[in-house]
Amino acid sequence: MKRPLVTLLACAVALPALAQDASADWDFANDERRKLMVAYTQFNNGVGVATRCVDGGFEAVITGLPPAGRISNRPLRIAFGDEELVQYSWSVGTDDTIAVSQLPAPFARELRNGGRLRILVPRGAPDGRNLMYDLTLPASSASIDQTLTTCNRPLVDPRDAELDALQEDGVPTDLSWAVRPTARFPRTDYARGFAVATCVTNPDGTLRDCTIESEHPRDGRFGQATLDAARRARVQNVDQPGAPVPVKLVLYKTTYVVSGYQTREDEARQRDAARREREERAARRAAAAAAAEPD
Repeated sequence: MKRPLVTLLACAVALPALAQDASADWDFANDERRKLMVAYTQFNNGVGVATRCVDGGFEAVITGLPPAGRISNRPLRIAFGDEELVQYSWSVGTDDTIAVSQLPAPFARELRNGGRLRILVPRGAPDGRNLMYDLTLPASSASIDQTLTTCNRPLVDPRDAELDALQEDGVPTDLSWAVRPTARFPRTDYARGFAVATCVTNPDGTLRDCTIESEHPRDGRFGQATLDAARRARVQNVDQPGAPVPVKLVLYKTTYVVSGYQTREDEARQRDAARREREERAARRAAAAAAAEPD
């Protein structure tokens, strides 16, 4: 017998048991007292997909995947309809069979249309081969919309195309980080967590209008710590570092982990971040030296 998705979510993201409301599309559950609502659908193969709004925070999850093991991020290749598969990095939930979207609102907006959804899990099969789920989603004319609008997420957002065009480090091709966001671990009961933020650039390279796109665990204060890091960040033009920066959307993700809880993945990411920081410092020194040279 398959477990209700509400139960799966309760194990993974601290979702309390809710009374289910009748719905013509995706199943829907709401708890006004806890400021919590969930739209969800589940398949006979055990995979489930859900969007939820909890006290202003929006999330999208995929449940029932093969265990991820002791990692914090897992790659999933996803395609809607007959589009080509595109690889995204998803965060691993407290239950490692659950993947948490790092950009849940754009994913939810795609889910609204229903239809074919393919999810490829690299090396997800027992023999180590790739595992493909080919699902047919019901259309959602109300349930997903309610979770989006309750969390003040638009049903249509032109920023989705801008997000798709960003480089892996979260900036457009004509910009680079002059000072990367560096967050401080918040006061929390959790040993690890993550948050993803988007911001708009100012002409002087500072960031404004920052928004938390996702954070997990929701009550870990990782979102606020990530927003605080934006105050110290700067971007610059790639070709003309000193020129005014055009107004663009940028994104950055911060992964938090207490010393002693690092996985090999965390250690590799920390080494890579330290290497990038050394290279960027060297580049800034070289640019400053070149600017100081007489013509």
